[in-house]
Amino acid sequence: MKLPYKPDFSGEVAVVTGGAGVLCSMFSRALAECGAKVAIMDLADDKAQQIADEITAAGGEAMAVKINVLDKQSVEDARQAVLASYGKCTMLINGAGGNSPKATSDDEFFDRDIFENPDKKSFFDIDPAGFDFVFGLNIKGTLLPTQAFALDMAEARRGVILNISSMNALTPLTKIPAYSAAKAAVSNFTQWLAVYFAKTGIRVNAIAPGFFSTQQNAALLWNADGTPTARTGKILRNTPMERFGESEELLGGMLFLLDSNASAFITGVVLPIDGGFSAYSGV
Repeated sequence: MKLPYKPDFSGEVAVVTGGAGVLCSMFSRALAECGAKVAIMDLADDKAQQIADEITAAGGEAMAVKINVLDKQSVEDARQAVLASYGKCTMLINGAGGNSPKATSDDEFFDRDIFENPDKKSFFDIDPAGFDFVFGLNIKGTLLPTQAFALDMAEARRGVILNISSMNALTPLTKIPAYSAAKAAVSNFTQWLAVYFAKTGIRVNAIAPGFFSTQQNAALLWNADGTPTARTGKILRNTPMERFGESEELLGGMLFLLDSNASAFITGVVLPIDGGFSAYSGV
């Protein structure tokens, strides 16, 4: 992994929720390479431990912590684990989130044939419990860790919080209404938190990734024979740079917003990293 620049995070304690995921594991490695002590938090604590071991083997400092970001006691237990090993959190990345097939429809537009087909799922077939889960995972999963770790930051009168929004927050994508609504809420919540904590020395920002091809979304973007799906065609036609982003292209924005030497007067910002997708009207 090549860092676009290397701020000095020595003495910082970074907490990354969803830290075993594709993107947040990369964030964790980058933070450790910059000198931070990193608490990699995930429900899949075995995967988090594997990443922590890799960081330690490379000369960094990291620990794995099991967390359920939807459970207040689990979040508080995770906070206590960090306090016991590293001290107070100074950087928080709220990376836990995601979508679920339970909150996804098969139709982009209302289609009576799909509506009447028992093997297909229209908007009207989306399970409210599935919608609640996706919405809660993204917004409540940002709320609870912030409540836990920002209190320590407020008492120390310093800290940085980075939330993970999405292109869905700006213009909702078809088929995934719960995820789109949740990411819009994350962007709004980021601005609310930035104002709330403005006098405490805490900055709160977010990044809004555009389209990145990863193992998690491969089935949506690529056919079994490796050819692009129709959805990929739409994405690339509406991305002026005409390509998917590379995961490492998120690192510059992430490091910049966490680096108080570089972004000390920036708070309440949601930074698109999207190849121009959010700027393009399609015309």
